[in-house]
Amino acid sequence: MKRLNAAAPVIHPECEIIDSDMGAYTEIGRGSRVAQSVIGDYSYCDRYCDIANADIGRFSNIASFVRIGATDHPLDRASLHHFLYRSASYWDDAPDDAAWFDHRRSRRASIGHDTWIGHDAQIKPGLSVGHGAVVASGAIVTRDVAPYTIVAGVPAKPVRRRQPAALAERLIALGWWDWTHERLRGALEDFRALPVEAFLEKHGG
Repeated sequence: MKRLNAAAPVIHPECEIIDSDMGAYTEIGRGSRVAQSVIGDYSYCDRYCDIANADIGRFSNIASFVRIGATDHPLDRASLHHFLYRSASYWDDAPDDAAWFDHRRSRRASIGHDTWIGHDAQIKPGLSVGHGAVVASGAIVTRDVAPYTIVAGVPAKPVRRRQPAALAERLIALGWWDWTHERLRGALEDFRALPVEAFLEKHGG
């Protein structure tokens, strides 16, 4: 594994990065495409992900072959084909439909801090996955996911809480994902060893 750093993301071969911003200690896996998105500090995606029009929080764990913010087609028109909005690819005198692309970019998916998106999961445009949530492998998310909730299935439905509501609220209030790199290092052994409640008690949550 390549050493991550604060200065620049680690971007593996065959990636396509379009109009996107990436924070410190981020990593983009081989063959992934990231378009019009923001990837927060410490977040990563594994191989062959497709992320578009998304705001990814910090410490997000995105497994391989995940698709976030999949582009949509105009279902309410006589046709839904590319020629309607990628018109310049078909005719010299027809411009692309800028308004349609603006509409697509406005439907942003939001992924919270400390989330885990499982292999081959999909998250539709315009949805929110709350802090601490888990999306199971193969799930298709068609509705917002509450914080610290595990969802699975097609369409995705809640399976259980990742943490009880009271602890989830305390973790969100603590906001450890905003800590400095040095403070995270100082608390590393506590992250590894302490149960959640003991961690919160020690670190003021």
